[in-house]
Amino acid sequence: MKRTFLFLLMIPVFSATVFSQAYEGTIEYSKKKQQAFMIDYPYPPEAVENALVKKMEQLGYKSKEERGLFNKDKGFRVYKSAFITDISESSMDYAFKVEAKGKKDKDQSVVYLVLIKDGENAKSTFEAAGVEKGKSFLNNLLPLMEEAGLELQIKNQEETVTKAEKKLSNLKDDQTSMEKKIKKLQEDLIDNAKNQENQQKEIEAQKLALDAFKGKRKAS
Repeated sequence: MKRTFLFLLMIPVFSATVFSQAYEGTIEYSKKKQQAFMIDYPYPPEAVENALVKKMEQLGYKSKEERGLFNKDKGFRVYKSAFITDISESSMDYAFKVEAKGKKDKDQSVVYLVLIKDGENAKSTFEAAGVEKGKSFLNNLLPLMEEAGLELQIKNQEETVTKAEKKLSNLKDDQTSMEKKIKKLQEDLIDNAKNQENQQKEIEAQKLALDAFKGKRKAS
């Protein structure tokens, strides 16, 4: 039983480790297929994007986000002439793109990192050690991803709590409104009953008057 429990505890750690190993691939960027560093993270794109932005801000850089309906590079965050010494001592352009792992895996992400130097793909010039540095940079971002993933969960849960509290508040407001309507209806019912009673007395008085007039007619 203890062994099974320990094994279950190890699964998330093992899964995260396997998931966060960087690899090499290609992606379309700047109108051509580019060599890229890639990595999969078991966190949604929003969390991964937040972590990357935070990391680059820690290094002193702000990105230019590619946008526009007809922009083929839409979705890339580009850091021009940046120094990431964990990868290279030279400045270059770092282009990141974060996507959902797939339509069914919206809580998992894939990150692409394209390096451009003097208009050309810099990764293609890397020796084995340089390639390992690029992979290590992405691998070492896992703690930031975990932190960002947790913060996103907290944010989403706070929004869920806020919505639930808002719904309860609306229900209470509805109850107060209905109670006021019920109170008003009860008051109207009481007034209506009194009006009926008064009207009945009025009818009886008018009938007596009518009988009196009729009595005079018979007497004459």
